[in-house]
Amino acid sequence: MRVVVTGGAGFIGSNLVEVLSGDNEVIVVDDLSTGDIRNIQCVEGDVTFVRGSVTDLNLLMRVFEDVDYVFHLAAIASVPGSIRDPIIYNDVNVKGTLNVLMAARDCGVEKVVYASSSAVYGNTPELPKREDMLPDPLSPYAVTKLVGEYYCNVFNEVYGLKTVSLRYFNVYGPRQNPHSEYAAVIPKFIKRVLSGKPPVIYGDGEQTRDFIFVRDVVNATILAAKSNAEGVYNIATGRKTSINDLAHMIMKLIDSNNPLKPVYDAPRAGDVRHSFGDISKARRDMGYEPRYSLEEGLMETISAWRTDESMR
Repeated sequence: MRVVVTGGAGFIGSNLVEVLSGDNEVIVVDDLSTGDIRNIQCVEGDVTFVRGSVTDLNLLMRVFEDVDYVFHLAAIASVPGSIRDPIIYNDVNVKGTLNVLMAARDCGVEKVVYASSSAVYGNTPELPKREDMLPDPLSPYAVTKLVGEYYCNVFNEVYGLKTVSLRYFNVYGPRQNPHSEYAAVIPKFIKRVLSGKPPVIYGDGEQTRDFIFVRDVVNATILAAKSNAEGVYNIATGRKTSINDLAHMIMKLIDSNNPLKPVYDAPRAGDVRHSFGDISKARRDMGYEPRYSLEEGLMETISAWRTDESMR
């Protein structure tokens, strides 16, 4: 098949491109604002790179010609960053998604797989999070991902464009950027511990997350395209881990005799307290099943960190 991956030079996108390129012609669209061209330079297979933004509708119209599937992963992804600058998040995440859907509709794309986020749930008290719960976004970033889901649903109902929105929970793994001010918690912890510094935890550390290894996310994303699934799906493990337990697991895996102790700082605005996902719908409709335990995924991530200079 001929497929497009927007944001394909990023963390999740490049891992997806690596798998897709084995059997398909893959076109990567990325403006490299957060992605890294090195992430796809080592990928074998039929991969074409187009430098550009999803905010450029004319570019997307040209690229999407004769394309079977579009995997839309391009976005700016940071809760704190969106609180500081909501306008740019709206421009890229909302307008960019609308552009992707417009181009896909007009070019006859068979299906769009959209990367949403568990952030749309907010602090709804019921656990695990289910797709039929009323969203309660707590940040501009979460709002932009929810608007993208609504646009996908509308294009499905009104224009007949097949769409599926995947609410990724806390994804981690090789190629995740640790250098950003708003880097996710796992690469931040690994970076600090490997450099002999204690992990920094915002709040009391008893907040919980559903950490999912990137290869499980890639598998689910491809299943979403291949299957008849449409609508919204959680992509998670169905298990919760506290930030305190995560920090201690990382310190132990890096050095079982590690004398470091976590440092605690004030909670961050917009962060949810507890989150883990019900994945029964994805199991039923896609045949999705997570394969990696947290310890297995962390071991592979730490190993990749030690051999990949771009991650250090």
